[in-house]
Amino acid sequence: MSDELTTLHDDGVLEIAISLESAGNSLDGDAIVQGTEALHEVMRGQRKARAILLTGKGRNFCAGGNVAHFGAADDRRQFLRGLAHDLNSFVSALYATSLPTVAAVNGWAAGAGMSLALHADFAVGEPGTHLRPAYPGIGLSPDGGMSWLLPRIVGLARARTILMRDEVLDAQTALDLTLLSELVEADQVYPRARTIAADLANGPTGAYAAIRSLLMTASSNTLAEHVVAEAESIADLAITGEGVEGVNAFLAKRAPDFPSARH
Repeated sequence: MSDELTTLHDDGVLEIAISLESAGNSLDGDAIVQGTEALHEVMRGQRKARAILLTGKGRNFCAGGNVAHFGAADDRRQFLRGLAHDLNSFVSALYATSLPTVAAVNGWAAGAGMSLALHADFAVGEPGTHLRPAYPGIGLSPDGGMSWLLPRIVGLARARTILMRDEVLDAQTALDLTLLSELVEADQVYPRARTIAADLANGPTGAYAAIRSLLMTASSNTLAEHVVAEAESIADLAITGEGVEGVNAFLAKRAPDFPSARH
């Protein structure tokens, strides 16, 4: 599967472009719909992806929704509800795949672009990267899960300040807040993110899925509940192909071959 918006690479990385320079790097509705379908194909076993890479085609990762389209809509309420539904379907599919996700965050990640950058397990930025909620600037509230995830990353008080003041976060601030994972030179954002995604695709995807699940449920579990979930998870993984290969490789003092263990 390969076109302008989605590419399944030979190493198992599913690359999804969420914005196009031709549209000012605003969130591309077709990209979100096609990306959601691609993720559903992964879940149906029709696409053998093992990691996801989110990119923007142009100078920016994603400058947010196309406000001109908002203004031109005959029924703005219905129009925005539809856009939010499509974005939420994409975010839900990202999590449902249980695959590690990397974002190549060059330039601006504003509005929905910031939401999607937050959902990545690894977000690679550059000195010119800026994050901004952007919603209050046009009198709107967040979508795409921003108001759910941001306080889980930076804490409620800091999230409230960032959102209500519509703060522009420069690259170093975003890194300090762990909204970005690392900074590289501008021309290295995509190569670095691509490398991380390939490394993850080559790793123990079952363990990654379990780690992501445990982290996401930790805040709603008691300690007693969570250690039981951890015990069940590690026991289940111990008898998977990857779990067996990992332990055997350790005992044999060799590098594990996780891709072969999946078959």
